[in-house]
Amino acid sequence: MLSGFYALIAVGFTMIFSVGRILNLAYGSFLMLGGYLYYQCTQLMGFPKIFSFCMAVAGGAIFGLLVYQILVKRLQGDAIAVEIATLILAVVIQASVVLIFSPSPKSMWPLIPGVLRIGNASITYNIVIAAVTSWVVLGGLFLFIGKTSLGRAIRAVSMDRKGAIISGINPDRINMVTWGISGGLGALAGVFLATYTQLDPNMWVAPLIIAVAVVIVGGIGSIMGSFVAAHIIGMLETLTTSLIAAELRGVATMLIIILVLVVVPKGLFGKSELWVAQNS
Repeated sequence: MLSGFYALIAVGFTMIFSVGRILNLAYGSFLMLGGYLYYQCTQLMGFPKIFSFCMAVAGGAIFGLLVYQILVKRLQGDAIAVEIATLILAVVIQASVVLIFSPSPKSMWPLIPGVLRIGNASITYNIVIAAVTSWVVLGGLFLFIGKTSLGRAIRAVSMDRKGAIISGINPDRINMVTWGISGGLGALAGVFLATYTQLDPNMWVAPLIIAVAVVIVGGIGSIMGSFVAAHIIGMLETLTTSLIAAELRGVATMLIIILVLVVVPKGLFGKSELWVAQNS
């Protein structure tokens, strides 16, 4: 279940790099905004949970589009400038959240209350719905990229930008689509993260580290690699926490990153294509 959540985080991060060849260091703020939007709509304004959920995802998608149009598009061609600008943007958003909501953490209501018992194990329905939704969303994304004309255009730009332009594909439009999808996926993951743990102005940092770790292991630019790597890392973290010590949770992740960089520097699926499975 943790792996499904990690995959949801990493795939949105990977899509932007695959198409635009830039690292969006503000990606963690997409999750933070999704969590706070859901909190604002549900617990402060009293809207139904499903409506608040949709508003959070839509807000993340719109924010992604705005970041691309206002900031990234103007700096396109200078990857370093984009990375610095997006990192600064994340810090600015964090400061804005502190001013609006205060720096203190906030407890969130679960999406679905209750506990599911399987043998001696107890799992909250909130975690179950988060995991299932992650798998459904990612499955839909795979079908969208693999079966639709817009999805094929995304793959074309990720493989060869110049060739895609010659073929009549507008890369600016494709970038807008991927930033919108990335923003929506990030906000969706943010709602799950906030209801699983709590809302905190610093909550954007850990997801960004997770996304980078998963992308390195899976192979930068590979959506399938991110999916597989997320499940490897999620399983390793769970085993480490359960069998050794909770304090060592992130150690297994760091060790596997080092191992992959030494043995397979390009990652497990180290290709630049967005849809690796189809080209293998």
